[in-house]
Amino acid sequence: MARLVMKFGGTSVADLDRIRNVARHVKREVDAGYDVAVVVSAMAGATNELITDNAHASARILEINGAELIRRFREMKQVAVIAGFQGMHKETGRVTTLGRGGSDTSAVAVAAAIGAERCDIYTDVDGVYTTDPRVVPKAHRLDNIAYEEMLELASLGAKVMQVRSVELGMLHNVRIFVRSSFEKPEDIDSSKTPSGTLICDESEIMEQQTVTGIAFSKDEAQISIRRVQDKPGVAAAIFGPLADANINVDMIVQNVSADGATTDLTFTVPSADYERARVTLDKAKSKIGYERLDGATDVAKVSVIGIGMRSHAGVAASAFKALSEQKINILAITTSEIKFSVLIAATQTDLAVRTLHTLYGLDK
Repeated sequence: MARLVMKFGGTSVADLDRIRNVARHVKREVDAGYDVAVVVSAMAGATNELITDNAHASARILEINGAELIRRFREMKQVAVIAGFQGMHKETGRVTTLGRGGSDTSAVAVAAAIGAERCDIYTDVDGVYTTDPRVVPKAHRLDNIAYEEMLELASLGAKVMQVRSVELGMLHNVRIFVRSSFEKPEDIDSSKTPSGTLICDESEIMEQQTVTGIAFSKDEAQISIRRVQDKPGVAAAIFGPLADANINVDMIVQNVSADGATTDLTFTVPSADYERARVTLDKAKSKIGYERLDGATDVAKVSVIGIGMRSHAGVAASAFKALSEQKINILAITTSEIKFSVLIAATQTDLAVRTLHTLYGLDK
């Protein structure tokens, strides 16, 4: 019999009426002939109370006994209900937590362990959109998106899926379907494809757009280190201490100073790590040998994602032109095979997102 994992987030189980709605969704799939495993998050608002100390707030999944679940499906004909977000430390038997978004990761891991046909993530939105509809009202829901694209969207600011869960899905080729838990089960026509977004291997997607979506993050800070010696070892002296402090660095730009003997290095860090990064660099100043450190927290990162970029030239160039026409100054640029990001003033974020969304034909 085909197996299915259904994951319900905290808002989906916030009260008794919503829990009953979840039960009807589960019954619908059981009646359709599936063996069902249900992964549930903590009720809305409870996650913060469940987070433990540093050693037990970001645990990793090492093993799930899929064979035991399959045996119980076969022998007991029951629905498995599994608490997401938590696991057990094998050596001590202590309960440990997977960190925020851990229930999504749990659900995908369970789906991989039991060979599920699909992992359905029921949430408070009806899928993955080309960008945030609150910024661009013309944004539309994607029918499908490749794992790589979803990874980029999730890591660059989209809140629908957690990065770890998408990574796990890609690693084990688990098809993930993002759909709304607020749709009434009795209103769903089983003969039609339900509303939502399928995250899958790109080979399943028949027609690829050049650009799939626009992500943005205002949780960025910029640091510029002025007039450091242009010689081997300086970059290591800067980024080594930051790495040791577990501060993630992005969007590195290096410019030769006017005297030709020194250089300026500009990079971004998460805004939450900004002050810690400044302190770390100040402590390493004598080793680095910089003249001045400048910083700004009023910046934002806007990213364009699409696996179609692999086979199309000029995608980034057209964005730079469109942004310049809107008088939006680009402070830094990073690129990869399927995305590019620009750093701009935070006040211009919405304008930049709307401009790029229209430029790439994503308005609908």
